Amino acid sequence: MSIHFSVHCREASRFLGALRQLLAFVAIGVWFVAPAVAGGTLSLDQALRLARARSQTLVAQDAAVSAARESAVAAGQLPDPTLTVGVNNLPVTGSERFSLTDDFMTMRSIGVMQEFTREGKRVARAARFEREAESAAAGRDLALANMERDTALSWFDRYYQEEIMALLVRQRDETKLQVDAAEAAYRSSRGSQSDVIVARAAVFMVEDRMAQNERQILAAKTMLARWIGKAAGDPLGALPEIDAVSLRPAEIETQMTHHPAIAVLAKQEQVAIADADIARASKQTDWSLALMYSQRGPSYSNMVSINVSIPLQWDQRNRQDREVSAKLAMVEVARAQREELQRVHLAEVRIMLQEWQSNRERHIRFDEALIPLAEQRTQAALVAYRAGAGNLAAVLEARRSEVDIRIERVKLELDTARLWAQLNFLVASDDPTRTA
Repeated sequence: MSIHFSVHCREASRFLGALRQLLAFVAIGVWFVAPAVAGGTLSLDQALRLARARSQTLVAQDAAVSAARESAVAAGQLPDPTLTVGVNNLPVTGSERFSLTDDFMTMRSIGVMQEFTREGKRVARAARFEREAESAAAGRDLALANMERDTALSWFDRYYQEEIMALLVRQRDETKLQVDAAEAAYRSSRGSQSDVIVARAAVFMVEDRMAQNERQILAAKTMLARWIGKAAGDPLGALPEIDAVSLRPAEIETQMTHHPAIAVLAKQEQVAIADADIARASKQTDWSLALMYSQRGPSYSNMVSINVSIPLQWDQRNRQDREVSAKLAMVEVARAQREELQRVHLAEVRIMLQEWQSNRERHIRFDEALIPLAEQRTQAALVAYRAGAGNLAAVLEARRSEVDIRIERVKLELDTARLWAQLNFLVASDDPTRTA
């Protein structure tokens, strides 16, 4: 009876142990799977939306636009009037010293003065701030385009580095199988110890490449987190369509006029023109009107004073005219910088288009020639090794070469995707979900 009880206890113990292992396995599975299910996948569209919502640069640019427009309204108004209060002709010696009423010349005065700025000047100053608001709005478009481009570049970097990691993991697993086969062959006296050493060394080399790739993945996640925050750690979604760009080679010069960096310089040129208009308007003098009421002692009459002030521009040739010339020179500076930058960007975009098209042609070469040939080499080396006509080192070398070619293919895709992002996000999108 005790024997049966002992047997049943052992069976129950094994069952409970197996159950605990199963529950632990399920718990571990939930631990790893739950974050991915909760967070979902991070597509490029979602990354762009998150970057736009999180950007403080856009908030700053919006505030700059608002500030310039508020200043435009203020600049169109007349200056505030000036209130003056004082005592004139107060005696400080003699029997009437410090008296406000004994001397007939002593007056307690209150007055107001208003400067009447010419309407043309006020309009010119308001227009200048309006141009500044437009420049800040163009700066916002530039910041948005740069943010979208950099977010896309970070997303692509992480995506393709993880693709490379998948290739390396596959190579490591296959190499470990070769290690097992080499050890089995060595134990059965059908293989050499050098094959085992070569296979083990190959595993360590692949794992070293995996460590380097892991560092690159971490760097890509860190850069992506700079734009979208914690969501940068979520699993990535599917690759978007990157087989076409929005730029058309035949219309590239026209399209480049909308480049945000060029638009910023164009608006700065308009600001310089507005400064020149202000300088021209300043050649016309303003005038001020002052009204003062003065109270004297009870034995004397009170007085009213009216004054008109007009600046005398007695040397316009060396002052106002030179200021106008200086502002016009700044207009020429802004125009020249805009045209030069437009030429630079035009050349850069044409080069990127050429590289993008060349990379797409190279994709075909990899898919139709290089990768199939590498696969055939690996298969031939493996067949020869199994037949005893080759060695394991040749198999591992062929396999390493094939993986290298596949990694080069992935890197080529990354370069192509980076070019696509730089071309596609030259101009900021009104739709934050645009990826084509």
